[in-house]
Amino acid sequence: MIPSWLTLRDMEYVVAVAKHEHFGRAATECCVSQPSLSTQIRKIESYLGAVLFERNNRRVSTTMAGRRIAEQAALILDEAGKIPNLLGHMAVPRFESLNLGFISSASSFIPFVLTDLKKAFRNIPLSLREGTTDDLVKQLKAGALDAVIAADTVKDVALKSTSLFFEPFVLAAPKGHPILRKSNLKPSDLRAAEMVLLEEGHCLRDQAIHICPKNRRGNPRTFHATSIETLRHLVASGAGYTLLPKLAANGKPMSNLITYVDFESSKIGRELVILCRAQAADQDPFSLLNRTLLKAIPE
Repeated sequence: MIPSWLTLRDMEYVVAVAKHEHFGRAATECCVSQPSLSTQIRKIESYLGAVLFERNNRRVSTTMAGRRIAEQAALILDEAGKIPNLLGHMAVPRFESLNLGFISSASSFIPFVLTDLKKAFRNIPLSLREGTTDDLVKQLKAGALDAVIAADTVKDVALKSTSLFFEPFVLAAPKGHPILRKSNLKPSDLRAAEMVLLEEGHCLRDQAIHICPKNRRGNPRTFHATSIETLRHLVASGAGYTLLPKLAANGKPMSNLITYVDFESSKIGRELVILCRAQAADQDPFSLLNRTLLKAIPE
């Protein structure tokens, strides 16, 4: 049973501060003054007997207790949002705002969907946030994001996963590299020690290493990139070869320095999915979001 002093509005305050880690921006989102929001947060902390947010003159950070409370509050707010649907008051699916996260290696998919998203959710603020899978999942569970586009590597009962499409990998190698002499490229031709990869925390890095045969995984080159574009520049400079999602090789950028090669098997790749909180998945806005993203899948 929810304590009588804890309201849905209180939960919105907690979720907003956890999302922004800034009382001013949280107050703006909640349409209240900053002093009012700060006072109410202190009351909530007093009732709970726990510090949810650590403050100093420069920043606000969410404590472990704060993250747990914010995640639960986001789930409760999702459930409360279903009430108007039961009464038939929401004939038009809508978000107050749409906050969509995506893993860095899926950034090439965004141009294909952006126009359709703007049409489907016109007059609604749209925010796109890039990051690693772990960080985006944390933000999704805390309510800071409405949905996340990621590889199919997340197993969490609090989240629902909807398949988008299978994206093959291609080899990107410097011009003249010996691996390009292979007539039918296979995973067994790869050597991790000759590869440049995204830094740890990016699922594409783990997937690329996993595709290498176990006896050839070794230690990848120390040039660990933070984005697909940096990875491409490393390949172009001759630092090594890498695996890229098919969309990231669309148009063969830097083709004067890089050669792109398909694998012999079209099954070398990864599945992209849409993640959202399980309690919110059946709401009309999320159905519309799924339909919009599925419709925009490139050939």
